[in-house]
Amino acid sequence: MAELTTTKLNAESHLLLDQPLLRMPYEQSRKTFNQARKYIQHEQTSVQKTLKATASAALKASQNPSSTPPADVLNNLDAMITKMQSLKRKLVDLNTAELATHASTQARLAHLQSLHTIPSLADVKYEEWSRVRLNRLLVDYLLRSGYGESAAQLAREKGIEELVDLEAWGQCARIERSLRAGRTQEAVAWCADNRKGLEKLGCNLEFELRLQQYIEMVRSCDTKKLIEARTHARKYLASHSETNFAIRAAGLLAFPPETEAEPYKSLYSPNRYSHLASLFLTTHNALYSLPSRPLLHIALSAGLSALKTPSCHSAYASSSANASSSTTTVCPICSTELNELARNVPYAHHTKSYVENDPVVLPNGRIYGWERLKRVNEKFGTEKGKVRDPTDLNVVFEDRAIKKVFIS
Repeated sequence: MAELTTTKLNAESHLLLDQPLLRMPYEQSRKTFNQARKYIQHEQTSVQKTLKATASAALKASQNPSSTPPADVLNNLDAMITKMQSLKRKLVDLNTAELATHASTQARLAHLQSLHTIPSLADVKYEEWSRVRLNRLLVDYLLRSGYGESAAQLAREKGIEELVDLEAWGQCARIERSLRAGRTQEAVAWCADNRKGLEKLGCNLEFELRLQQYIEMVRSCDTKKLIEARTHARKYLASHSETNFAIRAAGLLAFPPETEAEPYKSLYSPNRYSHLASLFLTTHNALYSLPSRPLLHIALSAGLSALKTPSCHSAYASSSANASSSTTTVCPICSTELNELARNVPYAHHTKSYVENDPVVLPNGRIYGWERLKRVNEKFGTEKGKVRDPTDLNVVFEDRAIKKVFIS
């Protein structure tokens, strides 16, 4: 019974890490729908207005059978046909993107649903499912780290293209690189495409990008550019909710680029582009409800924390990462590869304790079995009447300071 309880698979707890898997397709589908609705509403208004004018002109022409149809009627009909053809092409492109999103969503749902059909952690199907998830986490890590080609190659080799967001992260990486290179056009266009979602978040990314464009106009110190900067500020910066934002921008007109006065020195600084790139990444992740850290780091931190104990980072405990240790261990946390990585994660919290039948507590709070503690101190050569802490050999206590522990 204990073994069955231990190996039984809890699908719900496993899927906590996979919540972002469905976030991106949902947001992409919502964005595609909004774009299609915007295109239809725009063309509908335009065509209805043109159609009304055309119908009026045609009605007047019909009252005089001997006259030829006005040229405006024919031109308007041609214009409406052209607009409808253009709308059709846009909707076909959006429909193609929507079908791809639906296919990706179905593949992801099938991947997550398959976990509920696996009864045990010992099942070979669980190992296969875990390998697919590991590949997904690796692709996510590569995409976030800027290795788009490597991520795409890994996804193709493992056949998981529909389970990862190559195109979305590729676009994100391109915009980030453009910002670090001193270009804001791509990021501004991205904000325009996602304006409604950004407004719900209350994000200031677009204002910051427009401010940077304004700064570059002012930096030139050219009269024509300064006039454009004033117009730009009235159009894009005046509507900011904070009055100080517009006032600070206006103050740039009175300070040259080489000024030492703050906050204008910081505004003129080239480091603002790095700040904009970081702000864009934060906004992108918030818009799509994605974690700020790679999923691989989150999974690895959880795994390391589940295994970590104080002995794993002891200066004297057995560890393959410990030069002073004369023995070896199979503990992953004590390994050379993971020991430093796990140093800052919290210790494991165990709901069930496994202790020896004669536990004692040292004054520093550490608990050991009394018989085993005496044998270890004999090997250390500790003088009689004293006890040395095996975890820290520099700490020595009197026998009378040790207290017996009773498990309740």
